Amino acid sequence: MNKSVERMKSIARRAVWISPALLPLFALIVVPAIAAESPVVVPPVTFGVSPAESPKDVALSLQIIFLLTILSLAPSIVIMMTSFTRIIIVLSLTRNALGTQQMPPSQVLVGIALFLTFFIMAPVFKTVNETALRPYLNQEITHVEALKKAEEPMREFMLKQTRKKDLALFINLSRMEKPKTRADVPTHVVIPAFLVSELKSAFEMGFIIYLPFLVIDMVIASTLMSMGMLMLPPIMISLPFKLLIFILVDGWALIARGLVLSFY
Repeated sequence: MNKSVERMKSIARRAVWISPALLPLFALIVVPAIAAESPVVVPPVTFGVSPAESPKDVALSLQIIFLLTILSLAPSIVIMMTSFTRIIIVLSLTRNALGTQQMPPSQVLVGIALFLTFFIMAPVFKTVNETALRPYLNQEITHVEALKKAEEPMREFMLKQTRKKDLALFINLSRMEKPKTRADVPTHVVIPAFLVSELKSAFEMGFIIYLPFLVIDMVIASTLMSMGMLMLPPIMISLPFKLLIFILVDGWALIARGLVLSFY
């Protein structure tokens, strides 16, 4: 190791006489060659499986498997059981109505949708944390009881946003007896009914957002045709006007406000 350091120092003294233009080439060729003489020691990583010695070890293993399963399903839970679906569809339709192609990028729209989802679902997540997660971490309740308690606020949120018509549709499709109250409706029936309702609400909001931009496109196209400018694409003229009007009315704030208020 000391020999490598001394060798590097001697080469560095000689490098003083090298032209500055050749210094990057010197760094790319000589430095990796010297570093290769002193390999970096990487600690080994091992995985092992040992038999359980007590029922407690078995329970801990099952809890780890259960936790990994929940983490693998977390994206689907966020998408299907929260406000994310409605928000991302409305934002995508808004971008299409503006005609800006990929602006804002899809990653930006997904990020906005996620943070708006966290904002809207904050009271629900707070209830889940207080009634299910904390008692489970404090070993006051079992994981089965924690799941039931976490399911209640989520079901309440979904049922509040689900139309009666959509809920009745899936109750009939499941061929179950007519429930007396909404609490008697099983969760596997509530989730698809909630998704269908969210899709309908999202497209209704998207249609309303589309209308003013459609009027602008029609006015611009009619004006260009009356002027005989048939070879000029109307989108080139209408896009700046749509962006100007959208900025003047503070469009993104209005859409965010409308999305948040649509869940209350």
